[in-house]
Amino acid sequence: MKAVELYNKLRSVQNGTVLCQYSMENCEKLADLINQINELKKEKNVAILAHSYVAPEITFGVADYSGDSYQLSKNAMETKAQTIIFAAVEFMGETAKILNPDKRVLIPGTNTGCSLADSITGEQVKKLKEQYKDHTFVCYINTTADVKAACDVCVTSSNVIKIASNIPNDKIVFLPDKLMGENLKNELEKMGIKKELVLHTGTCYVHEQYDPDLVEYFRIQNKGLRIVCHPECHPGVAMLSDYVGSTGQMLDYIRSLPEESPILLLTECGLNARLQSELPTRRFIGSCNLCKYMKSNSLENILQTLKEPDKAKEIKLNTTVLAAAKRCIENMFIYSER
Repeated sequence: MKAVELYNKLRSVQNGTVLCQYSMENCEKLADLINQINELKKEKNVAILAHSYVAPEITFGVADYSGDSYQLSKNAMETKAQTIIFAAVEFMGETAKILNPDKRVLIPGTNTGCSLADSITGEQVKKLKEQYKDHTFVCYINTTADVKAACDVCVTSSNVIKIASNIPNDKIVFLPDKLMGENLKNELEKMGIKKELVLHTGTCYVHEQYDPDLVEYFRIQNKGLRIVCHPECHPGVAMLSDYVGSTGQMLDYIRSLPEESPILLLTECGLNARLQSELPTRRFIGSCNLCKYMKSNSLENILQTLKEPDKAKEIKLNTTVLAAAKRCIENMFIYSER
């Protein structure tokens, strides 16, 4: 990749943070790293997966696949490469490993946690199951493998409403995202579906920062504004939004909007950067909320992982946890097709 090619791709990205500085000089440095990575991954038969929340030079420069965590785990099943570098966070790498047990999954980031996934453990789920014996345990895909292994069915932000509706039990424990759970309650009530939902206390620290009063102020100040948010946001934010959906759903919705509509996108700023690059003539407003975990992925640590894979963080799951977590994910397909 030539520096000018990268510059033309990323120059429309607004400088919301120090990580999004795409001068020609900076693009020359980034292009050198990109070319080293692309040469090495081809030589070593490695596939690179990148979540939409990582820096755009990764998604546009070196990723073979980019998108949300679940889509990327399915993409991992498509590639013939036996080694996968997953530029994201650890629980996403675990999901890829669950669906691809025979492939090696490496995480290049230096800070691979997640405030949401780390809010509950498998042992805590087991204790909750003793307390709520008559309930079906539903976990968001943004959970660790041991939590999935202890739950009955997994959901994504795009199918959570459908699956919750299709579960025959009217008693559900939904975890770990309290705000997504509250949004789920509201949607089920609108549909006239009665479910008793027990919620956990976890939140995504990026999405919970969005404030309903500030969102309303943006609406007043910008004529024709379209507000788009992720269901991990506060219910007050969701109620003020024109559209609430998963990463992929938000992308599709925004691409379908009229050219003249200003957009307030309420999710991690990596998705803003991706859309600013893809849709350079569109007007995106508002501030950037950054995930420190996602942004710990860099071209430098991807290159280092390629050079020294044995020193990288490798996802390893014992067979019992892997089998139980896979059953939880497979149940998602069963309920989503009803």
